[in-house]
Amino acid sequence: MPFPAQDYGCAGWRNEMAQRISEFDWCATGLGAIENWQRSLTSTVQLMLASPVPLVLLWDEPGYMIYNDAYAVFAGGRHPYLLGRPVEDGWPEVADFNRHVMNTCLAGGTLSYRDKELMLLRDGKPEDVWMDLYYSPVAGDSGAPAGVLAMVVETTGRVLTERLRQRAEAELHETNERLQLALNTGAVLGTWVLDVRTGKVSGDERFARTFSFPLDEASKGVPRDAATQMIHPDDQALNDQRTNEAIRSGEPFRVEYRIRRPDGDYLWVQANGRCEFDEDGEPTRFPGVLIDIHERKIAEQSLVQLTETLEQRIADSIAARALAEEQLRQAQKMEAIGSLTGGVAHDFNNVLQVINGNLQMLAADTDHDPVTRRRLSAATDAVRRGAKLAAHLLAFARRQPLSPIVLNPRRLLTGMSEMLHRALGETVRIETVVSDDLWNVQVDRNQLENALLNLAINGRDAMRADGVLTVRATNRVLDAAFCRDKPELSPGEYVQFSVADTGSGMPPDVLQRVFEPFFTTKPDGHGTGLGLSMVFGFARQSGGHVAIESEVGHGTTVLLFFPRCCEPETPETVDGTAASIGGGGETILVVEDDADVRLTAVEMLAQLGYKVLIASNGDAALEFIDSDVPIDLLFTDVVMPGKLKSVDLAQRAAARTPPVPALFTSGYTRDEIMHHGKLDAGITLLSKPYRRDDLANMVRGVLRANARRAAEVADVCDGHIAACVPPAAYGGDSASDRKLTSAADSTRVLNEAARVLFVEDDTESREALAELLGALGLDCTAVASAEAALPLAAAQHYDVLLTDLTLPGMSGDALAREVRRVQPDIRVLLVSGYGRSAQIGEAIPGARLLGKPLDIEQLRRELAQWLDRTEAAS
Repeated sequence: MPFPAQDYGCAGWRNEMAQRISEFDWCATGLGAIENWQRSLTSTVQLMLASPVPLVLLWDEPGYMIYNDAYAVFAGGRHPYLLGRPVEDGWPEVADFNRHVMNTCLAGGTLSYRDKELMLLRDGKPEDVWMDLYYSPVAGDSGAPAGVLAMVVETTGRVLTERLRQRAEAELHETNERLQLALNTGAVLGTWVLDVRTGKVSGDERFARTFSFPLDEASKGVPRDAATQMIHPDDQALNDQRTNEAIRSGEPFRVEYRIRRPDGDYLWVQANGRCEFDEDGEPTRFPGVLIDIHERKIAEQSLVQLTETLEQRIADSIAARALAEEQLRQAQKMEAIGSLTGGVAHDFNNVLQVINGNLQMLAADTDHDPVTRRRLSAATDAVRRGAKLAAHLLAFARRQPLSPIVLNPRRLLTGMSEMLHRALGETVRIETVVSDDLWNVQVDRNQLENALLNLAINGRDAMRADGVLTVRATNRVLDAAFCRDKPELSPGEYVQFSVADTGSGMPPDVLQRVFEPFFTTKPDGHGTGLGLSMVFGFARQSGGHVAIESEVGHGTTVLLFFPRCCEPETPETVDGTAASIGGGGETILVVEDDADVRLTAVEMLAQLGYKVLIASNGDAALEFIDSDVPIDLLFTDVVMPGKLKSVDLAQRAAARTPPVPALFTSGYTRDEIMHHGKLDAGITLLSKPYRRDDLANMVRGVLRANARRAAEVADVCDGHIAACVPPAAYGGDSASDRKLTSAADSTRVLNEAARVLFVEDDTESREALAELLGALGLDCTAVASAEAALPLAAAQHYDVLLTDLTLPGMSGDALAREVRRVQPDIRVLLVSGYGRSAQIGEAIPGARLLGKPLDIEQLRRELAQWLDRTEAAS
């Protein structure tokens, strides 16, 4: 029952909170006036006020807060605001937590929390706190739970202290791990302790190994002088100074020095430590650690050296760049001059060809008047000099047609000895120096002889026909340093030719221009300025290099470098045939875009007894090739207008039955028939300007060679034809009659024969096998590439595709797949040096793989069904 008002006051509650509770207007709350409180509430409040532990009573369902002095301290700035407030209003930031407490305890349950973390606003700002909380229900007068008594013990200080301790332990553990890792990886070279009183240094096993001390001596201690003697003499003074300063001041000790190793080398280390003092301030122990810094110091020294030489390296780099730019400008200038001179030579040769051809025909038609003969001879000599000039221009432009063979330099120079003596005269002494075991080179013999002769004549002129000329040949292995400023040269093995004179030499400004065409230091009329430019172009075109060294008053040396050739020397051949150069009525298709040159060629061929067809470009010539007009030879200029190139035209002519050979002519050989300074295989070239006799010999030679190839194929066919063609195909039953009876019979068979598209890039193999297929009675169209075969397959039907696997451009198997798309029923025969093991990727249904060299019997079996068709047609 409630106390009377006079008994319910400060007499029972002797502290601050008792006073506040007594004076509080409880009528404004659901508890009502204090004198009407339940006896259980009064007694619980009395018990709470007497406790030194922070307690708070949460009464009735809203949880009106009544607390003691200890809790008031915990509440901080919220006291006395909390008194009489529902707990959820008093601590709104933890309202959900307190509602759970009220629901649980008013239902008769209890709650306890250990180091409960909450975020409270006690002094107007949020703070994280940790508390031990204990909640118990308090029964009302009816015996049922009417309130909750909460004991609040803040543990924030203890929790934070524990966390700091755990963090410190973790950091200590991590430090120990790092130290152990450093020790295990070798970064730490040992620990040491200097006894300041005795002057002895002791250390662990690593320290002993670093200073090359026995372990037992290092552990007991060695005199400090013995340790410092192992330090580099240049570093001892600094180490002594830093040690004394650390002992005197007590500041941390750190010094870097080198320690001598047993092998005599020095190791950079860093020593760190700090001196310890006794209670009187006297130094006692000086512990420390040695750390390996050798790689860092070496890197630092390299950086310092790099920095010190940076200015010089920048200057060198600028100079190298300037040199490279100058070389690039020089190369571009020489290339531009080369293109210009090559084009001039082309047009010049066409003009010379017209003049020369007409002079030749005039000479054939003229009488024996000596004056006319003399004038024609003078004009012909002038043409010859012009042709030589054009040849020099082409040599500089690297457009002259070369016929390289494998040469032995010793044999070449021996053979030139007489020529040099005759050209230089008696007053010049010639010394030839040839190394033993000279390597072979692959060059054009005539052009190399001309180059050496030109250099020798230049040397004679520089010596004013009196001095010593040294011609030398030696093996050279060029390294990357030598080739650095010569981009056209790669390191490797070369044969070096040199021509040195004892003349007056050249100044630098002249030396820079010596290879330019038409540049000469000789008086007017004594030189064209094309000699060295010709040598320059020939060397570059042959895959070599030319260099010149000269100094005023000390003569000049010109060096020629040619790559070593490991192939055997090409044997010399002598053509002993002396056949007539006249024509026998054969038909020649002349293809030339220049009208004057074309007319001259036609007239010369007509004089020689040939029939002539004329075309001004490749497109017009193709109409003749694709017609039935008989043609024995295609005579075509290399460079022509129109869509069809001369090489493609020659391939179409070779695909004729029988094949038509081609003879090319040009005053400016371009990449159509020449690559890497050499004529392509199977190409025959007549250079402009040419004489009538040159034309006659070349035409006759090509026709004769074509006839020989046809005869060889016929011989091969004679050995195999009986196995594949029945007697009826020969027009007779006896063995002696087993020959085709006439051209008409052959034409009849071919017109009805199976059609074969044959693709082979090797010219000789293509021509031989194409003639063999024709002799077997098949209509064979032979081309050199898949790109040439595709338009043919799209335009007309073929029964068989016979193709080499390895082709320039598209491969044979890729070609077969493309042809199969337009002609699904075509039979595919693939030829490879790997035979049936050749890899073709995705399988081609029905395709057959044949090995190289082709077996005629196997080929006959593969073509049997078409050979049978040919027999039936005959």
